[in-house]
This record gives sequence, C-alpha cells and structure tokens, in this order.
Amino acid sequence: MANSLQQFQTLRSLSSLLLCLAWIAHAQADSFTAERFDNWHQWRGPNADGFAPHADPPLHWDESTNIQWKVDIPGSGSSTPIVWGDRIFILTAIDTDRMPDPAIDSTVNDRPAMPAPRRGGKKGPGVEPVTTPTPNTVYQFDILCLDRNNGQLLWRKTAAEEVPQEGHHPSHDYASASPITDGQQLYVSFGSRGLYCYDLDGNFRWKRSLGHMQTKRGFGEGASPALYRSSLVVNWDHEGESFIVCFDTQMGNEKWRTPRSEGTTWNTPLIVEGGGAVQVIINATNRTRSYDLTNGQQIWECGGQVQNPIPSPVARNGIVYCTSGYLGYIVNAIPLTAHGDLTKSDQIAWHFEKASPYIASPLLCDNLLYFTKAENAILYCLDADTGAVVYGDRRLPDLGTIYSSPVGAAGKIYLTGREGTTLVLGAGAQGEIRATNKLDEQINASLALAGKQLFLRGDKHLYAIKEH
Repeated sequence: MANSLQQFQTLRSLSSLLLCLAWIAHAQADSFTAERFDNWHQWRGPNADGFAPHADPPLHWDESTNIQWKVDIPGSGSSTPIVWGDRIFILTAIDTDRMPDPAIDSTVNDRPAMPAPRRGGKKGPGVEPVTTPTPNTVYQFDILCLDRNNGQLLWRKTAAEEVPQEGHHPSHDYASASPITDGQQLYVSFGSRGLYCYDLDGNFRWKRSLGHMQTKRGFGEGASPALYRSSLVVNWDHEGESFIVCFDTQMGNEKWRTPRSEGTTWNTPLIVEGGGAVQVIINATNRTRSYDLTNGQQIWECGGQVQNPIPSPVARNGIVYCTSGYLGYIVNAIPLTAHGDLTKSDQIAWHFEKASPYIASPLLCDNLLYFTKAENAILYCLDADTGAVVYGDRRLPDLGTIYSSPVGAAGKIYLTGREGTTLVLGAGAQGEIRATNKLDEQINASLALAGKQLFLRGDKHLYAIKEH
C-alpha cells in the first residue's frame, strides 16, 4: 500500500512538472509572438510578408542626411540583416586569398567536380560569363552582431572556413541566406557550408551538414531557413537529390525529411497556420507544395508555375500567394483549406498572368499585394482578396533593375533599385511618390524595418537610417 501511494505521488509530481514545462513553453511562445512585431527577426519581417506593423521608418535620406550610422561590412553578402532588441545580425563571406592546406582544410577533397563557368549565348572576347569560376581559395563564413544604436561590433564568429564547391552568378555571392532568431537562439544557414545555431551572445550550440548543393547553371545558393516555435525548416532544392528537412531548434535533431522532385529553386519556405494545420509552403517549378509541419506529409500541390522560382510565398487571411516570373508570369492565390492536386482546379481563389516578380518577393500591406514585373522597375498592386488590379504597369522613375524586395510600414512602401536609389510610395490605391533617396552603393539586399529605423545593406556598408 505504501509503495502504491509513493508511486502515485511520484506520478502526480511528474505530471505537475510536465504541465509546468508546457505552460512555460506556451508563455515563451506567446511572448515571442508579441515581441517579434517590434523586431525584424527573419527574412521578410515579422509575418514573412515584408510589412512591419509597429515600425515608422524615415521618409528621406542620402549619404549626408538621416544616416544614424554607417559601418563597413567585410567580404560580400546580399542577405538581409535581422533585428532583435538592441542587436543586429548579418552574414558575410570573405575570400581570404589563402590556398587550402589538405592537412587542415579537409573539405577540399570532399568537393564534387564542377563544370567550368557558363557563358552567355553570344561568343567573343568581351562576353562576360554568367557564372563565376569555382574558387581555389579558402573563404571565411562569418556572423557579425552589431549594436543597433551605434553600429559597434559586439561579436563576430567564423562558422566555417572552406573552399566553395562551385561558383555563382556574378551578381550573387556566398552569403545570401538571411539569419533568423526566436529571441533566444540564432539560426544561420551557409548552405553547403552548414546550418548553425548560436545563442544571441555568440556561443555555439550546434551544427548540421546537409551536403553539397549543385545549383542550376552554377548560379549559387540562396534559400533562408524558416522557423516556427521549436521547428526549423530548410529547403534543399538543387540539381541533385532535393528534399525539405525539419530540425528541433534546441538540439538540432532531425524531426523529419521529405524528398522533393524539384530542381534548384532558391525558395525560402513559408510557415503559416491555416486549414487546421501548420503548413510549410514552398514554391517551385514543377509544383508549389504544402507540407504538414508536424510530420512532413504533403497537404496540397499546384502545378503551372514558370521557371526559376525565387520569390517567397506570402500569406494573409487564409490565402497564400505564390509568384514566379522568369520566362512567363504567374500569381496564384491559394486558400489554406485546399487539399490534393489544385492544378487548374476551382480550389485556386484567383490567378494573374500579366506580370509577376522574378527575383524580388511580393509585399502584403493592408490587404493589397504589391510586386514588380520580372526584375524591372514596373510596379503592380492587386486586391489580395479578388486579384483585381488596383494599379499596374506603373513605371517607377529613377529605378533600374530591382533585386531587393519591397517593404512597407506606416502607410509607406519602399522599393530599392540595384543602383542605390530607394523610392518611397504612399500605400493604398493612389501610390503617390513621396520621396526619392539615393546612396552611393549598389544594393541587392532587401531592407529591414524596426521602430524608427531602416537598415539597408549596400555592397560595402550597412546603413542605419533614422530621422534626426
């Protein structure tokens, strides 16, 4: 009898402990959900749609106006910086010019043989290659943590030192995936160089290697990881065996892995609640697919995309918007309640085929969907519910080619061209031009918005822009 009572008390204590731990985890998740809106904790911002609901960044700036600080970033990278509290995290890849020592750099012997760099369709001595040669020097893959208030370097960690296994597009680089944080840990993908986890003070937690990517035409890697509570998801679409994989955030243990019949996509997963599940949505050439976050099983799929899907999906009010714009145009609005094969079915809420972005991801702001046409400075604005054109084929003055994705906050839409000019438009049906701002650097990275600040990464510097 005494033993039975003791066992009962032990079980009751264990049950209470489990309930307590569950309550703490739930409270932490609620705290993160609220706090993320004051930050820019991932690629495409608080809701992964380019909109910052609590931000009110400046309207005007140039090299001598409203620059709070400007710091040099060594190496190269086009990943968006992320913001959490008083810290900024940014990634870079630095060519050390050091030849590898096989006794030290063991990864050199593991690299797959890659083809020579591809060139354009024309021939002749002045024709530039469309991919860079495979390097033969060691690159340093670094994470930088800066003070948000003054740009001071708080810490710097080298995640890897390796010779990359392939080249990249001349306008690309080796640090194009954005980091992501849950406010407790920082998650960083350098693609073929590994997936890393640190705490926010730079202490190493864990690393996972996923192999070597072989990207289409050797254009390079670019998909960022996606996060939902204790799950970290990575899309591994390339010219080899493609898959999507989910890791536990605490220890880096693999939860599940699902094969994918896709080539290179450069597409960052979108994780969104809807249709009675937490869905992981990835856009791709063959099929846009949704997976159940709990087990990796497919929920729905939709064909009809065009080639080289780069823009990330965005979602709001139970609908996900998937776009691709290379050698054709398509925007599909898909309800999250969908199941099965949606190709050419009435389960698609609406679709649009006159224009869509090639590189820049779309922006959702006040139930309007904004996107550029291909990589051109031509803007479309659609009603997100119906697909009706609010305005379209609007040429943006002073902008050329656009790689950076549009962002929005406080009734303003920001569009940045590669030559360093950012156009600010009023949000809404009028879309009036409110400001034209020029910096002296090329810009491929997307902007990050938090509070009264705007963070903009050029090819050499990171700018913090704030009205004085």
